[in-house]
Amino acid sequence: MQVNTNVLNSSETICALATQPGGAIGVIRVSGSKAIEIVDSIFSRSILNVPANTLHYGEILDREHQTIDEVVVSIWRAPHSYTGEDSVEISCHGSSYILEQILHRLIENNCRQAKPGEYTQRAYLNGKMDLSQTEAVADLISSTNKASYKLALSQLKGHFSSELSLLRRQLLKINSLLELELDFSDHEELEFADRTELINLAEEIDNKVTSLALSFKTGQALKNGIPVAIIGKTNVGKSTLLNCLLHDNRAIVSDIHGTTRDVIEDTIGINGVDFHFIDTAGIRKTTDYVEQLGIERTLATLKKAHIILWVIDKEPTENEKNEILNQCADKHLILVHNKVDDLNNSTNQQNNISISNQLNKYTYHEISISGKYNLGINELETLIYEVADLPEISENTTIVTNARHYDVLTRAHASLIRVQEAMAMNLGGDLISEDLKDTISILAEITGDQITPQETLHNIFKHFCIGK
Repeated sequence: MQVNTNVLNSSETICALATQPGGAIGVIRVSGSKAIEIVDSIFSRSILNVPANTLHYGEILDREHQTIDEVVVSIWRAPHSYTGEDSVEISCHGSSYILEQILHRLIENNCRQAKPGEYTQRAYLNGKMDLSQTEAVADLISSTNKASYKLALSQLKGHFSSELSLLRRQLLKINSLLELELDFSDHEELEFADRTELINLAEEIDNKVTSLALSFKTGQALKNGIPVAIIGKTNVGKSTLLNCLLHDNRAIVSDIHGTTRDVIEDTIGINGVDFHFIDTAGIRKTTDYVEQLGIERTLATLKKAHIILWVIDKEPTENEKNEILNQCADKHLILVHNKVDDLNNSTNQQNNISISNQLNKYTYHEISISGKYNLGINELETLIYEVADLPEISENTTIVTNARHYDVLTRAHASLIRVQEAMAMNLGGDLISEDLKDTISILAEITGDQITPQETLHNIFKHFCIGK
């Protein structure tokens, strides 16, 4: 892997706090060519010649050789460390004062405060991981649910990189055969590359690239939470339903129409996946300006939602049906019959028939609940998860979650289309070869197998925490 070694001065030794202050234990990470030597200069016992992967108990001393804290020092020697450099971790008490004093002593002895993501950036520059794996580190740290954790772990383990490497090897094979033909262009009778076979292989590679790009929508939903809008007329029990789903009185509930005037949002996990619930203002005709704004926001929210819970407690009018159904044509729709505890409620009797007839041309699900008595809520949660139609997530699953990767795959697809068109037109091998090289180069941007611009690295690592 070729890297831009001018991105940072890797000869400098860096230090940073790797844990949140205020806990029982704090960890300070030191990395660089002089990491062991610098820690040795402030430690109560010599660690210059100790074996790698060992722990050492002692004291960190101030300039007057007074004890700052009793600590345990962990030693890693290059290249067998996270960064690929000599590294030391100092485990001490979590006092903010103690941590500041130890960091101050390290900086006094020619250590530099690490920049955000600099440890992981050094791991990339030293060949410990490729660029997509370094991005997975940030995703793993920020993962908030089981699904996003598994996707990040899969990428960190290199499954995504392996798929890309296979695609690039296949492209290199095609390009090598074409260039071999060019080398023997004087012998027209020689054909090293069967064009039909190459077209089929290029199409197969493009299908895989396209499939990865299309997975980005699912990846974003799993990473950021699947948006679910709760809609319906005023006073049908939308806010009560939200409170039931959240197991908390998040939204104000009242018999007064128009109580919810703005969008209320919160997130819960269902089967390891985050669902982002949005309680919207009730849809009705009103002269109240503030309530009108809330209804406008409701309609805007519908466009962003993947799943819509349409809550009803009686038969909607034809205009209401048309208005809602037109908004839900490309969404996963669940019709929620609320207030089944109300014996006078006719929603669950003959009125269901006309609604179902109206919905015949739509793919939808329906369920009956009582928000007031918390009936059917567990079944609704199960239905919401099923309707989301998510793929089975494991540590080996490859789903694109990164916008940069999606952009690269989209450009690679466009380049592969040019390759296939050139082959179909039986253009010269030199022209096809150039497009193939372009595709190979584009895919390499994801893993950073070629020299990566400093600006790209800066944009990737600037969002990392300082200790990573």
